[in-house]
Amino acid sequence: MIEVKSLSKTFTTKSGTHEVLSGIDLHVADGQIYGIIGPSGAGKSTLVRCINLLERPTSGSVVIDGVDVTGFSDKQVRELRSGIGMIFQDFNLFAQRTVLENVMFPLEIAHDPRVAREQRAHALLDLVGLADKAGSYPAQLSGGQQQRVAIARALANKPSILLCDEATSALDTISTLSTLKLLKRINRELGVTLVVITHSMSVIEAICENVSVVADGHVIEHGTVRDIFAHPQNEITRQLLGKVSWDD
Repeated sequence: MIEVKSLSKTFTTKSGTHEVLSGIDLHVADGQIYGIIGPSGAGKSTLVRCINLLERPTSGSVVIDGVDVTGFSDKQVRELRSGIGMIFQDFNLFAQRTVLENVMFPLEIAHDPRVAREQRAHALLDLVGLADKAGSYPAQLSGGQQQRVAIARALANKPSILLCDEATSALDTISTLSTLKLLKRINRELGVTLVVITHSMSVIEAICENVSVVADGHVIEHGTVRDIFAHPQNEITRQLLGKVSWDD
């Protein structure tokens, strides 16, 4: 479904060049929930932005459904993104639009008929448990409810891939668990492939099947969640798991 091959990303600033990602390799199977974890500044968000080409890789390739998309034109990239939903930690909802209008927005951009937009949006709000909030505004909702609206909006165009960039970082524990259950349900019922970017091992443990650990722009280890949790090979992974030996 998603293959990342020898991907590197370098940013150029006035002070020089900075390599954020180097030689990244990933393989995410169709219908899988795949985790990417690492400490702050590891390059996780840049990696997920390279997958949907919000950032163009400096070298290497991103292959989706067997097609190398790295060299796509801007028009092809826009078409590609219609099949890739994205969820952020900050929700990014329109404050002056109702919940229903927020979910309808991607369909509005796609010029779908209004009746079809409303039907799709109502169905998605029902899926995420917010059918009774269609006429509310984001400020009237809790953080967990706002994230559910963002999830519904990300599903509007019926994507086959959902990228979740720290989607639960701004939520309390109860809202986090509720959101993770919803994501698992979406994966199970809709068959959407999920890539979950997080710095929390508890999120990985709760929802993911396989995981890659990223640090300093490199994948330092990868495997099934069970194997990584049971036998972490890298010190950074052990720190993320809380398995640290403290010296006197």
